[in-house]
Amino acid sequence: MQGVSRSSAGPFVAGGLAVIVWGATPAFTKLAVNALDPVLVGVMRTVLAAAVALPIALSLGLKLPRSGRHAARFALSAFCGFVAFPLLFTIGQRFTSAAHGALILAVLPLFTGAYAAAFERRTLPARFWLGSAVAVGGEYVLVGLRLGDAGGEATLLGDTIVLASGLCASLGYVVGGRLVQDGYNSRDVTFWGVVAAGAALLPALPFLAGEIRWDPAGWLGVAYLALGSTIAAYVGWFWALARGGIARIGLLQFFQPIVGVFLAVAWLGDPLTLPLAAAMAAIIAGVIIARRG
Repeated sequence: MQGVSRSSAGPFVAGGLAVIVWGATPAFTKLAVNALDPVLVGVMRTVLAAAVALPIALSLGLKLPRSGRHAARFALSAFCGFVAFPLLFTIGQRFTSAAHGALILAVLPLFTGAYAAAFERRTLPARFWLGSAVAVGGEYVLVGLRLGDAGGEATLLGDTIVLASGLCASLGYVVGGRLVQDGYNSRDVTFWGVVAAGAALLPALPFLAGEIRWDPAGWLGVAYLALGSTIAAYVGWFWALARGGIARIGLLQFFQPIVGVFLAVAWLGDPLTLPLAAAMAAIIAGVIIARRG
């Protein structure tokens, strides 16, 4: 059996690195909000990313919306993905554990599939609902019973806010995907979306000036979220999808919650309890079943 060639391995390496970066997002968000105001973290994450995305978008000649309908979809996608999601997620992570945050976001593919079916007015297959039921059972252990939180750090409020952030992110993905169907590149939607969101949030900075203070760990978290999660991971992911194919590379996303929980336990000291492990297994299994539908 022949080994994987360097050219064929490239997309998997890039995609895998993107998944690792995204998987570490809950841990770095927790690091940031433990030191800085969560609203400040959410705003600065997008504003700093916009400062990097603007020259990239201009240098690549990325397309802006050409019609009123496209502009409305673009605005909704940008708001959901780069305003509502980072703000809600950072606030939610202030009141829950990094492990909970990672596993709650693991069901984003289910939210995305449900939104897409609603927009397209199509019926989802039975496997989707079966997988969703299994994954929701795992989520109930986390959010409803909170049996996986031996340290007592997670709260129902925090888990609920993180769940709401996932609903916003998935809606942004679907609306952005419809723009791609209309002829825009994924990079157009992402980078101009980051720029637009950063411009919208920039006026909030003077009101948050009193919350700004120097904390190396906090600002390391903000820099990671802005440059790693929002810029570098997207660039690597788009390149991997283009070179390796959506079907093959997309499977790497199943490792994202595993990375998130591993870092939460190994780095931040979140307890790895049996209910947490069971919830993780149920969520990942449910998402796999549903995605095959």
